[in-house]
This record gives sequence, structure tokens and C-alpha cells, in this order.
Amino acid sequence: MSLIALFGAIESGLIYGLVALGVLISFRILDFPDLTSDGSFPLGGAVCAVCMVNGMNPWLATLCGMAAGACAGMVTAWLNVSLKILHLLASILVMVALYSVNLRIMGAPNVPLLGQETVFTPFVTAANSFWMKSLVILCVVIAAKLLLDWFFSTEIGLSLRATGANLRMAQAQGVATSKMIMFGMALSNALIALGGALFVQIYGGADISIGIGTIVVGLAAVIIGETLIPAKRMFWVTVAVIVGSLLYKLFIQMALGSETLREIGFRSQDVNLVTAALVVIALILPQMKAGLFKRKPSV
Repeated sequence: MSLIALFGAIESGLIYGLVALGVLISFRILDFPDLTSDGSFPLGGAVCAVCMVNGMNPWLATLCGMAAGACAGMVTAWLNVSLKILHLLASILVMVALYSVNLRIMGAPNVPLLGQETVFTPFVTAANSFWMKSLVILCVVIAAKLLLDWFFSTEIGLSLRATGANLRMAQAQGVATSKMIMFGMALSNALIALGGALFVQIYGGADISIGIGTIVVGLAAVIIGETLIPAKRMFWVTVAVIVGSLLYKLFIQMALGSETLREIGFRSQDVNLVTAALVVIALILPQMKAGLFKRKPSV
């Protein structure tokens, strides 16, 4: 693997680490199967790109992208909580609607950012261009991880975790579970949209298709992380999903650069096939691990 490919995989893995943190909140903490991420990831990128093209500060544009993602998550939660639409169906409806919303925001299938200042511009020089972007993204991911760790130790964070763990018990304890679901979904999709906003600044533009497969990558990262670093403390749970995202992207890059796979006919257009295969492996890893460490019955 070349140095450029390695740092490209690390950059992508860290960005999708934010997606994995968002998926962790919806799928694991809230127990809310959410497919909105396939729409909120490009939504964050679209809003950020349009704001930057119109002269807004890139940091402020990134925050606007996050806010747009939070709104998308709240709409999904509102459809479920207030209109009693099944959570999976609610998220699919919002995901489908966001395709048109993103096109409306961008006014075209893509918005180039060539020549625009980004959040990376003040830090990147010709000498450090290989690794500085990865370092900046790493700092953002660490900040998001530490803030999440702190948040989930607060009263609101514990109420959010209780809502996902046992809805009826949380209601019996006086927790406003509807508000918790809406807040949790907003937080989840804000993190995913943050990933989208950073993604478009790394790769030089927003495109309507960048959200395809976002939920698959997020879920794979969560499952791989949980398998490799099983933990109950929130600090290690968030570490696990970020590590899972990095490993997932590195595996994809190694698979696509493998001479063996090239010899049997794999090409770059087969990335979705490789992705699906890795997700299947990630899904069966817990079962394989359980079987491997299962104690033999005493005679």
C-alpha cells in the first residue's frame, strides 16, 4: 500500500469514525434502527459546501452542516414518536426525502470546492500535506469522543441511555422518553453530518451520491469495534467504534490494492462487493468468537 493510499484510508476511517459514533447512539444506545444517515451524511456535506461557496467561514459552515443533520434526525424521531410511524419506515422516508432536499440545497448534483478555504487550510503546507489533514480530523474525532463520554455521564445522558435500555422502566422513573429519543436522534445525525461536512472539504466537493452505503460502513465499524474491544464502559465503547472504523477502511484499501484480488479479476468498481463481504464477516465475527472461546463440557 502506498503512503498516499495509507493516509487516504486513515482520513476516510477517521471521518467515518464520526459516522460510527452517530450509529452507535441510534442503533446501540437508543435501539432505534435508523437509515437516515444515508441522507444526513450528504446533507451535512451539501449545506457545508453551499455555505462555503457563498463566502461563509469554513468552521461556521461545518457547524451549519451539523445543524442540518440534527434537524434531519429530529424529523425522523418526530415521525416515529408523534405520528407513530415504525422507526425503520420513518428513517427510510426521511432518507428518501433528503435526496431531493440535498439536490435543492446544492442546485446541482455536485458543488465543487476547488480553491475554497477549508478547515484544513491554516494547518496544511506542502511539507505536511500527507499527514496534517489526518491529524486535524483526529483532533476533531477525539474532541467529539470525549464530549460524548462526558455527556453520557450527565443526568440527561443517563436518561438517554435508560430510554434505549428499557423504555417502560424509563417512563416509570419519570424520564421524558419522547424528548430523549428526539434529542438522541438529533445528536446521532449531527455527528454523521459533521462527517459529511469534513468529507466534502477533504475530497474537494459535495456530491449527491456520497451518502450511498453510509449506514453499512457505520454498522460495520460498530460491529468490528465491539468484537475486537468488548467493553461496557462508555469510554472504551466509543474507542472501539472509532478503531473499528479505521480498521474497516484499512481493510477495504488493502483488499482493493491486493495483487491476489486483481489477478482473480477484482477492480475498483467492485468496492461495494468487497464492502458487503467485509460486513458479512463483521456480522459473523461475534458468533465465531463465541464458538472459539466456548468452554468444553466437563466429562
